[in-house]
Amino acid sequence: MKKLLYFLIGIIAITAILGFTSLKMASKGGVKTDQNTLTIFNWGEYINPDLITAFEKETGYHVNYMTFDSNEAMYAKVKQGGTAYDIVVPSDYMIQKMANEGLLQKLDHSKIKGLSDDEPKLLNPSFDKGNQYSVPYFWGTLGIVYNDKYIQQPPVKFSDLWDKKYKNSIILTDDTRDVMGMGLIEQGFSVNSTNQSQINQAYNRLLQLTPNVKAILGDEVMNYMVNNETPMAVVYSGQAAEMTSANQHLHYIIPEKTNIWYDNLAIPKTAKNVKAAYAFINFMQRPENAASNADWVGYSTPNLKAKALLPKDVSSDKAFYPDEAVIKDDEAYTNLSPYWTGVYNDLYLQFKMNK
Repeated sequence: MKKLLYFLIGIIAITAILGFTSLKMASKGGVKTDQNTLTIFNWGEYINPDLITAFEKETGYHVNYMTFDSNEAMYAKVKQGGTAYDIVVPSDYMIQKMANEGLLQKLDHSKIKGLSDDEPKLLNPSFDKGNQYSVPYFWGTLGIVYNDKYIQQPPVKFSDLWDKKYKNSIILTDDTRDVMGMGLIEQGFSVNSTNQSQINQAYNRLLQLTPNVKAILGDEVMNYMVNNETPMAVVYSGQAAEMTSANQHLHYIIPEKTNIWYDNLAIPKTAKNVKAAYAFINFMQRPENAASNADWVGYSTPNLKAKALLPKDVSSDKAFYPDEAVIKDDEAYTNLSPYWTGVYNDLYLQFKMNK
């Protein structure tokens, strides 16, 4: 009994010591709390990891970095509320959707530095007038990568992809809005059309493209193109930047009319550390940080001062930093109602099944 009593007394003493130590650590910031942790929810491989380290060192915040692979997956996580994210990185139409549903905080522009350094054409977008809920992070276009080992006369617009000479030669990106949007553009309609007749025409036209479609893929498309396994692919400009830097035979074309996309930083309504969120936005707005991020990720920075810091061969490349005249008629995706989202998704699924 004595041994048992001494054992219990020892356990109580150790527990008390550990409890005191924990309190002491908490008082010194040794325990990560809502106040000293910034939780970021971003696309995979979409930030230079050195910048996270630099932000932590500079501010004292600990970054809890989490990733998603689609806007819809990110939206579902934020809406269900299991994790309190402080920063999210939605694309254009999803920003509008989340703002409409009250999932994002309105930004206090007096707390944001460097917004005036961003490209004017990327501010005040149709999906977020006045940038009330988001600030630009990266941007780009949907276009065509081709391999000059196979193609000597490359396409200049999406309608060229229907040419019979491209039979079984094209990889499409696996995304409803991108593929349906391509069909709508080819027919001369808006990528945000809610006209059933126009959408049907686009779908029927896409069915005529199927003999030319080799596959419909996600990120795997990059390996196919870099390894010279297919002549052509419809991809995002950032993917194209990686591909063209890895294979000198690959080239990127911005079609005459296409989608211009935006990925922006936003603060969810349920954020626990809003102060840290603003600190991160300001950190990423600094030209040297935005340039480092663009150089590492490969996508186009909206920050003009950052662009000026990039290597000349990058900042002057019109495929990734096109002139205003090239993209003036391009459209960003806007949020579709649940009904029209269902229409697009159903037709896209049918298109894939026909492939």
